[in-house]
Amino acid sequence: MYSLNIPVPGQIARHACDLARELPNAHARPRGSHTLGVKRLVNQADEPYSRLEAKTRELLAGQPAFETRITSIEYFADAPTGSSPVVHFHVESAELERLHQRLTTRFDPVDEIEGKGYSPHITIARGGSLERAKNLVSREIEAVTWTVDELIFWDSKRNQSVSSVSLPA
Repeated sequence: MYSLNIPVPGQIARHACDLARELPNAHARPRGSHTLGVKRLVNQADEPYSRLEAKTRELLAGQPAFETRITSIEYFADAPTGSSPVVHFHVESAELERLHQRLTTRFDPVDEIEGKGYSPHITIARGGSLERAKNLVSREIEAVTWTVDELIFWDSKRNQSVSSVSLPA
């Protein structure tokens, strides 16, 4: 499966890795693989990736760079997919949410995690102790704001970026 993601600044990725160490028995992302999901790009079984990317780039035409901000540590107690809890940085960005909605006009939202269920976040760790997750969530963090000036096409099977789009597009 492919998705359109936002690369995470190194400062935030390092902070996520540091916090994940406080969640033993949870699964943390390897350094360098933190991203912020914008939209999963579900294609037809016989549709090549190149067509999927071309359709997405058409929708991105005119997309400006925009501000995004992490503001707190939160968790999903029962994630719709994968292990729980999911401890994450909460992300605020009105433009990110508008972009997500625009992409759902071309690519159907994945049930429970996109469309109305979309909650922009950067995963710190999945699984492990709910009690430890709650303890971590009670911690205050300094908000970090950054400008999103690049989007990446992410291959979840290979856990890597395939290509990118500079903003404004």
